[in-house]
Amino acid sequence: MDSEPTVPALRVAFVAGVSPGKWFHRWEERFPEAPLASQMVDDGEQLAVLRDGRADIAFVRLPVDPDGLHVIPLYEELPVVVAPKGHEIQAFDEVPLAEIEEELFEYDGGASERLDLVEGGAGLAILPMSVVRHFNRKELRYRPVTGVPEYGVGVAWLRENESEAIQEFIGVVRGRSATSSRQASVQRDQREAAKQRRSDRSAAQREAARKEAPKKGTPRKGAPSSGKGRRPGAGRRRPR
Repeated sequence: MDSEPTVPALRVAFVAGVSPGKWFHRWEERFPEAPLASQMVDDGEQLAVLRDGRADIAFVRLPVDPDGLHVIPLYEELPVVVAPKGHEIQAFDEVPLAEIEEELFEYDGGASERLDLVEGGAGLAILPMSVVRHFNRKELRYRPVTGVPEYGVGVAWLRENESEAIQEFIGVVRGRSATSSRQASVQRDQREAAKQRRSDRSAAQREAARKEAPKKGTPRKGAPSSGKGRRPGAGRRRPR
């Protein structure tokens, strides 16, 4: 016996520091029949996984190049400066950017590699607090840094991919209830219900028209009589 076809998994990517577990749990509760596959990617891969088809939707660190994408900002994260244990930043509750700017180094790689370089003495780095906590390096210390814009986190997907599953997931992330009129499944059900109402109304109108149609041989209301059953001469004027 052939097995029933399975629903394709919705593939979700996310960068380090983002904790999508709450949204995944909501999805599983609302759509237990629709599997969800997730993967963590480096910041440098956050858009590549969408463009090459490895993921349907991704939690990304903003800003990103929006070309060909839908991008919805979700929240912002606190920037922190990271230093080796024993660095003087430990004496402060927060550190102005101007005080540590000369010790920063440039690196375009992933967060884990950047922390490796800090631990190795290459200098200081500024990262989102959630990322530093995610990797939890015991030999490193961090403090909030002022004078630096907060890091934004958003969700992105290709403009050409408008599947109902993606729209449902966006609704979950944005906190919409299962019965929200903005949910794709609710809109689909409303369209189908409206279509069924139109079909039922048309059927009722056709049935009413059928019942009102005159039977064969029955004169229509208001039609002139054929004259059958009248007395000879009836209706004629008598000569004077």
